Amino acid sequence: MKWLFISTGLLAGLLILIVVIGSLLPQKHTVSRSVSLHHSPGTVWALISGPPTWRPDVTSYRELPPHESHRVWRETDKHGQTITFETVESVPPYHLVTQIVDKKLPFGGTWVYEIVPAGNVCTLTITENGEVYNPLFRFMSRFVIGQTAALDGYIKALNAKLGS
Repeated sequence: MKWLFISTGLLAGLLILIVVIGSLLPQKHTVSRSVSLHHSPGTVWALISGPPTWRPDVTSYRELPPHESHRVWRETDKHGQTITFETVESVPPYHLVTQIVDKKLPFGGTWVYEIVPAGNVCTLTITENGEVYNPLFRFMSRFVIGQTAALDGYIKALNAKLGS
């Protein structure tokens, strides 16, 4: 019985330490990833600005009514989490900004997509301007999952779709 109390105390202490460390981390972060693609900016644009059904982590997708003339859609991922997004800037085929519009999630932010042509290839740079509100999730995002995990998964799916 003594070991049960000691184990419980250690676990509670560890959880408190994780929350304290998460509270000390900045709520906002910015990370970027770039990839060279052997496709035209128009081809890449059509993929990233259209339905996300090409991504293996998206199990369902639904267009919603526009908000202030901006495209709005809802994605459900393979874990059952549903997130609503909105396009807030669009300059085809070179610049796209999307944001999470759900206010009840423990995270939010924008992704900025920049497509730069260079001969027969183009470079896509995605910058995540993220916010993680919950200190526990902030710790997990920074030290366990990694702040670039979503970007890395997106680029991996993009490469698989385009055959790059």
